[in-house]
Amino acid sequence: MRLVLAAMAIVIGTSSAAQAAPAKTAGAHRAPAKTAWASMIVATPEGGVRIGNPNAKVKLVEFGSRTCPHCAHFDADGLPALRTGYIATGQLSYEFRDFPIHGALDLGPILLGHCVPTRAFFPLLNAMMANQEKLVGRPDQVPDDKQQQLQGAKPTEIAAYLAKFYGYTDLVVQKGMPLAKAAACLADTKAVDLVAQRAAAANKAYAVNSTPTFLINGVAQANTFTWAALEPLVRAAVAK
Repeated sequence: MRLVLAAMAIVIGTSSAAQAAPAKTAGAHRAPAKTAWASMIVATPEGGVRIGNPNAKVKLVEFGSRTCPHCAHFDADGLPALRTGYIATGQLSYEFRDFPIHGALDLGPILLGHCVPTRAFFPLLNAMMANQEKLVGRPDQVPDDKQQQLQGAKPTEIAAYLAKFYGYTDLVVQKGMPLAKAAACLADTKAVDLVAQRAAAANKAYAVNSTPTFLINGVAQANTFTWAALEPLVRAAVAK
């Protein structure tokens, strides 16, 4: 889409065994309660959202796009495996950072995706990924005359139009976001500037030019786009 590429230049009963057990004595040693690492979700200074042990041995970061098919596949295959495995055991933390690889097409979903409380970030991200094919894979495209009208429009106006056209606004409203709030988030010029600044910082620090781009303990992993390719690298990092 011509508009997409140009507009972003600014660039979730007691058992018998229990009955036979000896009574606990006062002062007996008790194992510490298990930390629910997969429920520990925080926003990061870099603009991402992290799940897991903040002091984990392995820190995995994904620069992802909500309109990227490879990212949707990883969200379906990799993230559930990470949650129940490496994240749950506290060995690894996972952070998602939005990267607008598709320019203006990504801008609306990003703005809406950060328009929820941190605890709701991953559920909404998962919903966008799961519905991605239906949303951006629709056969009809933005009419040529509308593209012409939007050529000189503000990034927020373009983001709002595309988010509505491709169904992202309707999706977040279905998930409980008031329409007025969605509109306000899509019109937030400061948030648009942050998206551009963070994308520029990612390019400068890690030369991010495709999605997903994965970092393992701060090092970008070349040619790694799937869970099948990433998992051996994660396993090796955990084993070190």
